[in-house]
Amino acid sequence: MKGFMKSLFEWVIIIAVAFALSLVIRNFLIDTRIVPTGSMLPTIQLEDRLIVDRFFYKYGDIQRGDIIVFEAPDEIMKDEDLVKRVIGLPGETIQVTNSKVYINGQVLDEPYVESSANYEFGPYTIPEGTFFMMGDNRPISYDSHRWGALDGEKIIGKVWVRYWPFDRLGPLTKLPEDYLPGAVESP
Repeated sequence: MKGFMKSLFEWVIIIAVAFALSLVIRNFLIDTRIVPTGSMLPTIQLEDRLIVDRFFYKYGDIQRGDIIVFEAPDEIMKDEDLVKRVIGLPGETIQVTNSKVYINGQVLDEPYVESSANYEFGPYTIPEGTFFMMGDNRPISYDSHRWGALDGEKIIGKVWVRYWPFDRLGPLTKLPEDYLPGAVESP
């Protein structure tokens, strides 16, 4: 009986440690998300499963082109997390006209966009501490052009890798670190 109790106690300890590690990893290091909408098509498909870096992105700068997960802004009154791409950085001026996005007067080269914006927006200067978020499927994306810049405090993490479906397993397209708008062109 003594051996059984010792074995039971060891199993309880192992399960408790595994549970605690799971909570720490999930809440502070990485997280997973299932994408419920088509706002990031074609980059992210409906029902894709993503791994989100909740820790290491905090030690690097958020860059244009990063795909991030964030709490829905208060303006849209939804209690859900969203996935969008960082388009505008603090202090920049953004404008959408003639189906093109302009950052500080330069057209943004966007190889990841399948359908261009079908609306006009701006010019709008992005406040400090905030980011301008847009979905890659511009005509249907409910994003910063509707609810304004995203407070940096709402950012949960950066999308790191797609893990499902297996035929698309791998990191999402990473843009160069010095990714800037393309050709010099005024709206």
